[in-house]
Amino acid sequence: MYVWAYYLSIVLLFFSFLFMIPIRLKNKMLHRIRTSVIIATIMSLFITFTPQEAIEGAPLHKFGDGKIAYLACSYQISLTMATFCPSDEESFYESDCFCSNPNARATISYCYSLAHPNSIDAYINSCKTDFHYNLTREDFDESLANYSKYAKPLSDFDDFKHGQLVDFPVKLSDAEVLLFKDAYDQFLGNYDRSIDYGFYLILYWVAVFTIAGLVNWSKVVFPGLHKRLTDPFSNWFRKNISTPATRGKKKTDEKKFFYFLNMLVPTRLETIILSGFLALSVYFTFINIHYVEGDPVFKHKAKALLRYYAVRCSILTSSMMPLLILFGGRNNVLQGLTRWDYSTFITFHRWISRIVVVMVVAHSVLYTKYAHHRADFFRRDYIIYGTIGTLSGIFIMIQGLLVLRRKYYETFLLLHIILALGFIFGAYFHVVDLYCLWFYHMTFGVWMFDRVVRIARLWSFGFPKAKVLLLADEALKVVVPKPSHWEAISGGHVFIHFLRPSSFWQSHPFTYTISTENPDEIIIFMKVKEGVTLDLYNYLHSHVGKAAEIRVAVEGSYGESTPAGKYDSAVFVAGGNGIPGIYAEAFELQKRQAHSLKSKVQLIWVIREYRTLFWFYEELLSLKNTSIETTIYVTKPDCLDHLEEFDLRFPEQIADEHTSLLSQKTYGSIENEGITSTNTNELNDNETNEIIRKIKEELNFVTFRYGRPSMDQIVKTSIKESTGSVAYITCGHPVMVDDLRHSVVCNIGNSERKRIDYYEQLQVWA
Repeated sequence: MYVWAYYLSIVLLFFSFLFMIPIRLKNKMLHRIRTSVIIATIMSLFITFTPQEAIEGAPLHKFGDGKIAYLACSYQISLTMATFCPSDEESFYESDCFCSNPNARATISYCYSLAHPNSIDAYINSCKTDFHYNLTREDFDESLANYSKYAKPLSDFDDFKHGQLVDFPVKLSDAEVLLFKDAYDQFLGNYDRSIDYGFYLILYWVAVFTIAGLVNWSKVVFPGLHKRLTDPFSNWFRKNISTPATRGKKKTDEKKFFYFLNMLVPTRLETIILSGFLALSVYFTFINIHYVEGDPVFKHKAKALLRYYAVRCSILTSSMMPLLILFGGRNNVLQGLTRWDYSTFITFHRWISRIVVVMVVAHSVLYTKYAHHRADFFRRDYIIYGTIGTLSGIFIMIQGLLVLRRKYYETFLLLHIILALGFIFGAYFHVVDLYCLWFYHMTFGVWMFDRVVRIARLWSFGFPKAKVLLLADEALKVVVPKPSHWEAISGGHVFIHFLRPSSFWQSHPFTYTISTENPDEIIIFMKVKEGVTLDLYNYLHSHVGKAAEIRVAVEGSYGESTPAGKYDSAVFVAGGNGIPGIYAEAFELQKRQAHSLKSKVQLIWVIREYRTLFWFYEELLSLKNTSIETTIYVTKPDCLDHLEEFDLRFPEQIADEHTSLLSQKTYGSIENEGITSTNTNELNDNETNEIIRKIKEELNFVTFRYGRPSMDQIVKTSIKESTGSVAYITCGHPVMVDDLRHSVVCNIGNSERKRIDYYEQLQVWA
């Protein structure tokens, strides 16, 4: 138990009790303080009850040179078969004989002076702390002098018996003393070096995140400095390192790998970071491991190397575990420190997990081969738990393949949680009586922290009834009243639970917008696909007005806005149903600078057909009196199917009137604003032309273009028209997003020497 955490928990519990008196706090600052205190209390209690085995083990404690020297010398002396003190139940490691008996002390003093001179003080201190026997350096020197005077080799005694008491120091072989030193340096020193190497792996990520945080936060704190960084080196670095995909264009779009094992490729910077980590992991796995010829601990070279590498893999793996869970959690504090998005950390999580599983498997195989001759080996509890953890890790890698994640996402998510728990708890109980429990206790703490914060977020938001409407183009609109203390983030996202028997346990991430009519509501748009959205689609079809009130739980907000407002021009590019988050950030940006005209704001939306406009129509109309330059590209303007859904562009009005065109088998004779809607097959050319004319009339502030836009042309035009720096913010179809990224990369070294930066809001969840 950590005593300091015990007292801290008492203080925090007191303040938690005070904050619990008002169940609902309207003051935002008080609400934040209360949430922080509750979370801190839970985590403090977790630290308080840290098992003693975790406190006494790695990485908080290592064997150390002093302990290794004592064990090496005492073991060598024990093999001489001489006994200095009367035998008792204690082993020679645990006995005070080497401190209290003059002959034993003289013998071990020589071992220390020859092989471990830097550990003499540690030996003297150990006698005091471990065996309560006070020694001084003068006592040690006197013992060493006695060795020189009185030490005798046991080979001089023909009738010497094993375990016989001796009343003189035993003369040691210098060669054997040095041999034991080297052997124990490999045996126990390997543990200590492995802990150090694990720390270096963590330090690598600390350096990466520190640099990333300084660079990304400087864009917010010192925007003027970044605008001026258009020198050849800065441009080269951004063009070749920080911005592009690893190779070619594909980053968010999946890349084919062995025909069906498709994969998502990181950015080039992410690849470099991960490659550096992989190189360090491999280097630290093999460095400073070798066999000592004539090793008295391990008689066979193969046995020794199996043990050494098994230990190295286990401790390096253990050191990575807290980071592995932290990177995969939603409440990752590193996101705020680095301003890297969730998808970046998920990329790190996936690739580190692969390294970890490979090391875990290597540890299991090596140690199994090392100890397979023991009859009861596979029946021991810690081996059974280790096997559960190893198999869970292997199955996580299999079921985490992209093709399976995307085809069976709900199954993947459930299995991933179950297998992750099997992996963590299997490893925890595997090492519960071994050397590195602390790593797994803290890993569980990181996992618990994420869950506690998630529950706190859900509870803080409350469980309101949301209005869910079925829109045109098979889309859903969810209007959620938010509590007054809840801060919306433009460009942010939330995880939403629909508290229905068929799906209450599932949460899905969606970007959201703030209602332009009611700032106390957030609006979430969803395309109907499979799973929860299809279930809601079928549910709403049975309701009059194709709308219903459903109780929801909202977890968030996550993510953050880009520093687009720091640039002279901000170009927001959305594709299809990627518009909500892009729209929200563009709208919020122009609202913040409505009177300053600090940045020119452009909004570009690429859609397939006119029908797509209808589910986002009200939001588009709200742009009418803003300074946002809005352009909509219709890639297939000749596709006029379902234009009769034009009548659904104001879904809440229709729902309130308890009428809906979708509730009828035909659409004839329902008039809206002078336009008669008919069945899709019955719409004639005049009617379709009239609907398109009406769209352009109502959205007369929008520039409509036809065909697939050239991202390269958009980038070049915006650079030319901008008075200075340009930021590109995008979310949409992966192909479009990758094209924009590539176009930005190609134009970083533009002839106007204007600073351009790329920000990606597309979160690839699966």
